[in-house]
Amino acid sequence: MGMKTGRTRIWLPLALLVLVPTPPTVRLEADTPYDLQGAAQQKLLTIDDIYDPAKRVNFNGTPALGLLWIDGSQYAWARAGAQGGGIDWTRVDAAGGGVQPLFDAAKMEAAVTRLPGVSVDEAHKLAHSRDLVFNDQYSAALMTIATDLYVYTFASDRAVRLTYGAGGEELPSFSPDGALVAFVRDNNLFVVDVGMRRESALTTDGTAKILNGKFDWVYEEEIYGRGRKQAYWWSPDSSRIAFLQIDDRPVHTYVTVDDIPYEPTVERWDYPRAGDPNPIAKLAVVRATGGAPQWIDTSRYSAADHLIVSVGWTRDGKQVVYEVQNRTQTWLDLDVADVESGTPRTMLRETGKYWIASDETSQPRWLKDGSFLWQSTRSGWLHLYHYKPDGTLIGPVTSGAWEMRTLHGVDEATGWIYFSGTERSPIGGDVYRIKLDGTGLQRLSKTGGTHTAQFSPGLALYIDSWSDATTPTQVRLHRNDGSEVRTIDENHVAPLAQYRLSRPEFLQVQTRDGFLMEAEMIKPPDFNPSRRYPVYQFTYGGPHAPMVHNAWGGLQYLYHQLLAQKGIIVWICDNRTASGKGAEATWPLYKKFGELELRDIEDGVSWLKQQPYVDGSRIGIHGWSYGGFMTGYALTHSTSFVMGIAGGTVADWRDYDTVYTERYMGLPQENPDGYRKSSPRWAANDLHGALLLIHGAIDDNVHPQNTMQFVHELQKAQKPFRLMLYPEARHGVGDPAQVKHLRTMMLDFTLEHLKPGDPGTASR
Repeated sequence: MGMKTGRTRIWLPLALLVLVPTPPTVRLEADTPYDLQGAAQQKLLTIDDIYDPAKRVNFNGTPALGLLWIDGSQYAWARAGAQGGGIDWTRVDAAGGGVQPLFDAAKMEAAVTRLPGVSVDEAHKLAHSRDLVFNDQYSAALMTIATDLYVYTFASDRAVRLTYGAGGEELPSFSPDGALVAFVRDNNLFVVDVGMRRESALTTDGTAKILNGKFDWVYEEEIYGRGRKQAYWWSPDSSRIAFLQIDDRPVHTYVTVDDIPYEPTVERWDYPRAGDPNPIAKLAVVRATGGAPQWIDTSRYSAADHLIVSVGWTRDGKQVVYEVQNRTQTWLDLDVADVESGTPRTMLRETGKYWIASDETSQPRWLKDGSFLWQSTRSGWLHLYHYKPDGTLIGPVTSGAWEMRTLHGVDEATGWIYFSGTERSPIGGDVYRIKLDGTGLQRLSKTGGTHTAQFSPGLALYIDSWSDATTPTQVRLHRNDGSEVRTIDENHVAPLAQYRLSRPEFLQVQTRDGFLMEAEMIKPPDFNPSRRYPVYQFTYGGPHAPMVHNAWGGLQYLYHQLLAQKGIIVWICDNRTASGKGAEATWPLYKKFGELELRDIEDGVSWLKQQPYVDGSRIGIHGWSYGGFMTGYALTHSTSFVMGIAGGTVADWRDYDTVYTERYMGLPQENPDGYRKSSPRWAANDLHGALLLIHGAIDDNVHPQNTMQFVHELQKAQKPFRLMLYPEARHGVGDPAQVKHLRTMMLDFTLEHLKPGDPGTASR
């Protein structure tokens, strides 16, 4: 979400935009199974093909994803197609490909059916559920029946009940040795002994506002990652648990209302808006057998002004490792504390030029000699550094104008470090290895595109999920030198060859000050260079969040192909702050969302207008979330766009959460002009072009309040616009029928205002 606002519009010259010579197009590999130019591709896409719940075509295939390493030679695979629905859990010999059941599902069904009150149908669903929680040895699984936890042990063929509490159990996990299970009930942390079935409460002060071992909204969404709600961590020896306590009592509440039931459903969210009080986080360590928690001393940090952004353990389990940031995230401390005394010490402090995002670091990777590896953006790019046990820097391991994004592991016997990064291409991703001293960098992945690796324990093998712009995800097994062992799943998607799809083109466009923006263009399949085409720009624009990828784009990509088939050029161009080209590319937006983003976007539009096949009077823009903000900002700060579709829009940055917003904008109390100028709400009087606003009616992330405030200002300014709300939809529209409605409406609006039927000629 991002752009500049204010009633005084700032105009900037666009004449200096240059195209880099000989822009590259997507390179298809020799074995790519889709002939994009083949004569057999006669069909044109329809909305039904992509989005209709009953008629849609499976364009993504069914790649083997979510594979889980059991040990150094086997992985677990949840395979679709179980009789009666659900999945079959299998155990696969990685190198040979032999498949066996992970457990006997029929025996599990029978064992579960013997439990009181469990039907045959429910037992079948449990035995074929993706929600089973396995121990580290993959010899037992947790399941929830009604509101209680049960464990099924494969070897003994026994299903037993573990809990009898009045409340429901959340976030269960086995201890590393499999003897204990931790879980959260009524916002308190518990442990149950699997053998003795004896339950212990590790905390007792949990309430609706005090969460033990569970994240609140902002900690999950903005710090630890959406979908990660578990706020406790087992020690390596299973003897202790570190956990966060999140106190939401200072946090303001936002209310969403689902009006579809006769009795509306009211939800209350503890949601800290920019400038308002944050939750208070405390860290404790408790013995798994019970006893009073040992609270880690964080008194040197202001209780209301610090965030605990990462938690883990040293290899020996004697110290808890945690990272602390100030509220606006201008510094980060890596701390360790003794589990007995709770006494902390700081290993190092990272300071950023403007900010340090919590996803720019990770837990240190401890080596046998006590030294550790640490990720940092101090150079302007995310790279890996080696430190002595006392926190003294030894030196960088990786360096250069590219990013080391994921550390997979360290083979200390050979000295190789395995990681993923962007050294070859900023729009792809590859797997690499390098020596601990920073020498011997090797790219292990060969094919261009995007590779995602899952290394086995011991790092001898890795599973590579690969795709490019025209090829849905394929999965292969490799040795740690990059050589291929076998294809796990080629995922050949035959229907793609039946449609007349255009070949995406990747190119680079230079801004007026020389920054190379990555761009993607999809032209109509019957492209005629003597015609002049309208352009539809898809954008996000948010910090370090590129949209140009040499990777399979799924249904969004197919929708863009549909627009191209309607006679519209689809254009994606990552402004510098969204480019993913290092932290240094994002820094210039500090305290002013939108201004630089729009300038770069308009530089891309300027290049488009120089092309003889583009009609510069028919350019539209669309985005969601930050992209919705960018769309609203563009239509209130520019005359370049004849239309815009803004979904899930941040219309006023005072409405968005503390952690994300204050990282880039500072506190609104200290930057009031920046907040106002960055918010489309306050520039409604300058709206130019046709605007369609879309919002989920119970969006708990970017609240509907944003769109309502924008609507109010547009109405007062007597500006025409269109509005569509989706009941029971949150930040994204997920119901298949609503998705089809959404895309049909978007398509109609786009065709109405871009008028692709107008043939326009280059000589005109």
